[in-house]
Amino acid sequence: MALPLFLFTVILISLSGVMMPGPVLAVTLSKGYKSPFAGVGVAFGHGIVEISLVAMIYFGFARFFQVELVKAIVGVAGGSVLIYMGAGMFRSHHEINGKAHNLSQGSITAGFLTTVSNPYFFLWWTTIGVALMTKAITFGLIGILLFFLVHWLSDLTWYSLISLIVYRSKHLWSKKLHRFLFGLCGGILIGFGGWFIFSVVI
Repeated sequence: MALPLFLFTVILISLSGVMMPGPVLAVTLSKGYKSPFAGVGVAFGHGIVEISLVAMIYFGFARFFQVELVKAIVGVAGGSVLIYMGAGMFRSHHEINGKAHNLSQGSITAGFLTTVSNPYFFLWWTTIGVALMTKAITFGLIGILLFFLVHWLSDLTWYSLISLIVYRSKHLWSKKLHRFLFGLCGGILIGFGGWFIFSVVI
């Protein structure tokens, strides 16, 4: 497979993953209410975790994240963080003002926390991510660098688009829609957090 075709494959696989509803998307929606550039911050926070994980996988630490104890710790700790963040958002979803729906964390921190708290993020990287990196390595160091850059730019594009749409369209929302959307985002975080804990303790 030629490098351009491989990178095109990376874009398709990356977008199919990033477009799935999840904690990172939920905080992007929430942060986008206040800033059209929130998605950029979320993507940077998300990318900090990703580049660290790519480096660990490259140096042979992928199996570390497959150890049952590690998965259990990530599931319980990560789920607890998501529940805490979701509860704060859910409690204030009935308030329609500048501070409402806006998590106390900044966009970069929120992107980082929701990423590192998600066990399925690590599962994706230690399965699909490893498979893609194995192919990227055949192109040398430039292949690894381009692989990560293309993957991250796919994330950046999607989250930036989401926050921009939310910010530009918020004046069209009714109060009921405001409450529903941000109550939903809080519920998503709580739901994912509960599911992550449940999946490792049962």
